[in-house]
Amino acid sequence: MSQAYRTRDACALCRASGESLQRVLSLAPTPPANEFVTTQQCASGQDTIPLTLLLCRACGHVQLAEIVDPQRLFGEYVYVSGTSPVFVEHFRRYAADMIARFGIGAGSLVVEAGSNDGTLLRQFQTQGAPRVLGIDPASEIARQARESGIPTVEGFFTPALASSLRAEHGSAALICANNVFAHAEDLSGFTDGVKAFLAPAGVFVFEVSYLADVVEKLLFDTIYHEHLSYHAVTPLVNFFAEHGLRLFHCERIDTHGGSLRCFVGHADSAHQRSEAVDTLLQLERDLQLFSPTTYDRFKTRVSQRAEELQQRLAEIRSRGGRVAGFGAPAKLTTLMHEFGLNRDSIDFIIDDSAWKQGLFTPGTHIPVVPSSELYQRKPDWCVVFAWNFADSIIAKHAAYADQGGRFLVPLPQMREIP
Repeated sequence: MSQAYRTRDACALCRASGESLQRVLSLAPTPPANEFVTTQQCASGQDTIPLTLLLCRACGHVQLAEIVDPQRLFGEYVYVSGTSPVFVEHFRRYAADMIARFGIGAGSLVVEAGSNDGTLLRQFQTQGAPRVLGIDPASEIARQARESGIPTVEGFFTPALASSLRAEHGSAALICANNVFAHAEDLSGFTDGVKAFLAPAGVFVFEVSYLADVVEKLLFDTIYHEHLSYHAVTPLVNFFAEHGLRLFHCERIDTHGGSLRCFVGHADSAHQRSEAVDTLLQLERDLQLFSPTTYDRFKTRVSQRAEELQQRLAEIRSRGGRVAGFGAPAKLTTLMHEFGLNRDSIDFIIDDSAWKQGLFTPGTHIPVVPSSELYQRKPDWCVVFAWNFADSIIAKHAAYADQGGRFLVPLPQMREIP
């Protein structure tokens, strides 16, 4: 096998290198988080890759040390947004907000980098903005998006591709990137592509997991190899300014346990910086997000939660209890490896995505099955690994609880229902 990863040698934002990059957190090595495998592949095993966070002492950016070939991560992707009713509703509201806030209409071009199955762009289409264009490297997902009526270009978002698409389609009134700006290794190149494609008064809107929420809420399982960057407002303000752009507004949103929605325009546009940006800059100072000791405390809290969950599952198992999991998101991989969970802990995992059913979890090789198995096998307990959707999952499967089943939600706080 070729080298599974390479190690970062410079900051993704400011390009500082050497002693400027300080190792602040190490989690258990894992396979790529969405690398689900077949029965045959289980027998050959999977390589694991370290998970190490680096803090740039020059600009404050937090980033992953290990860089995996993006074609391995995204070429045969198994995550699709449209299987989650929560995300479909999130994107419905998202599109309505952008249309109202920036006057997006029938003549406006809306572009999404990392468009996945087109769930967001479909919302723009149905709400009066039919000129949409998706860009995504996952060939099969891109093909299905096109077949469903979402024009989609297969590929990674680069300056060259952005310039080519602008020549063909004109400039974009709105460019969206949802949980994608954290995935790009070349953030400068990605941003140059945005600048080249964006209309003079256009807006680049992106959502990322917010580092403040990761630290405050112990969202360690959002750290995995697809997420190369763990964004905060402080480093981003200077980064965009250096690229001739302005980060003019930020909003905290509740997706993925805590995310940040950023609004960026050309530096010479009419978009003025809001007070919300300064509020978050102060929050980040108060939380000491750019201090190595913050991550020492973070690791201690992760270890305490691991011990807490391990002990609870051991108690259940010692009494003959059968335990399943619900949800096989990417974050499951980090959680199971860091907490030392395996097939001795969890019998099977339920997921509503047909892309994952019939496969086995990365490294731990636990079977992924449809939700019908919850009622056929009737486990005594169900650990909700898709904890950000816990309330909707528990409500949808109230019949399981009515039959005596119990849910355990591990994060952000461990809780048992009923």
